[in-house]
Amino acid sequence: MGSGHGACTGEAAQGRGCICKAAPSEVLPTHRSSPGFGKQGRYTILPLAGPMSRKSQLHAETNPMSDHQIGLTVSNRILDRFKSLLYLPSPSSREQAIAAEIESQVAAMDLTPQRDAGGNVWVELEGEEPSLPRWLYAAHMDEIGLVVTKVRDDGNLEVARNGGLYPWKLGETPVEVLGDGEAVLGVLSMGSLHIPQEKRNPVDWDATWIETGLTKEQVLARGVRPGSSAVPHAAVRGPIVFGDPDDPMAGSWTFDDRLGCAILLELLQDLVGSGAKPRRNTAIAFVHNEEIGGFGAKNLARKLQPETFIAIDGAPVPPDAPLVVNDQPVAWSKDTIAHFDHALMKELLAAGREVGVEVQTVVYSSAASDASMSFAAGWVDRALTFGCARGNSHGYELLKLAVLENSLKVLARFVATR
Repeated sequence: MGSGHGACTGEAAQGRGCICKAAPSEVLPTHRSSPGFGKQGRYTILPLAGPMSRKSQLHAETNPMSDHQIGLTVSNRILDRFKSLLYLPSPSSREQAIAAEIESQVAAMDLTPQRDAGGNVWVELEGEEPSLPRWLYAAHMDEIGLVVTKVRDDGNLEVARNGGLYPWKLGETPVEVLGDGEAVLGVLSMGSLHIPQEKRNPVDWDATWIETGLTKEQVLARGVRPGSSAVPHAAVRGPIVFGDPDDPMAGSWTFDDRLGCAILLELLQDLVGSGAKPRRNTAIAFVHNEEIGGFGAKNLARKLQPETFIAIDGAPVPPDAPLVVNDQPVAWSKDTIAHFDHALMKELLAAGREVGVEVQTVVYSSAASDASMSFAAGWVDRALTFGCARGNSHGYELLKLAVLENSLKVLARFVATR
């Protein structure tokens, strides 16, 4: 989700706040059902339908969080799908690894993914009523991060933000710098706090650097240069599940917008598994460069020329927003750029009620989405944005686990009937 400034496992829970050690197959299950927890006590979460690629499994097995999980252990198919994407670095303009993983997962569903030169991935679905105008549903693959602006003589790196990210959202933390040759492990640093009180000022990017532990020559030999991207290391990404075992929360760096990608992948898997079709011809897409301008979405909308663009993205919860981080998904009514289509909004709210889910609505003064950016660019007639309410937006984000399945239920109903 853009900021509005240029656009911004396992078995049942064993108790509250437990620390457990799970095998990789438990962290990233494939074809099996596991008990989970819901508001009414125990219920059965559907298995993760559709295999993860071997590449994704390897990332899970090598990720430090795979063998030292924190918090409750639950199985949730959407969260599991999200995990399959989480450890693949995907800063804006460097989405190639996650795009390849999504392509692999879509192909494993016996669907035919398409990919353009810019890196957008999408699949075309035939509708029950092909004479109706085509709609496009999209989630973005890129994440906010850092960009290297200078390699210092001591081998450390000066950085700026890539998308809507600020130092106080990260703190001093391990990061992965994506060099042209290989990745470099470093620590985002801000220096000593043992300084006079009057010099303890708020930290901006010009007061930070990435400590590499390497010489300048070693850094350059790994292909790190001005323009190289950096993201929080896999060890600090999560996700964690915590709180009330009957109604847990989940946290991660960052749900934006791999979670939207995971929801769309589960939608595709459900359609394939049931043999159902959307009502109309539909494109399901995974787009690049949302966080820095919505470039992937706008380019894809220009090429596919859908009548309607529906972005599946998160809903931040700023202090002035009438939103609650609960099991109810959110439809955006207006953002910084555009009013969303009123008729679409009413249909989405009705689709929610038809499956027993109330949808929250919100107006944003500082947010934008692929849908509103594509609409403002003139490439679509109508637009809408829908997703999960998330606390700590553009940081270590939080949500209620129950909102994942509710979001998918509403979306599936909307796709099937509208």
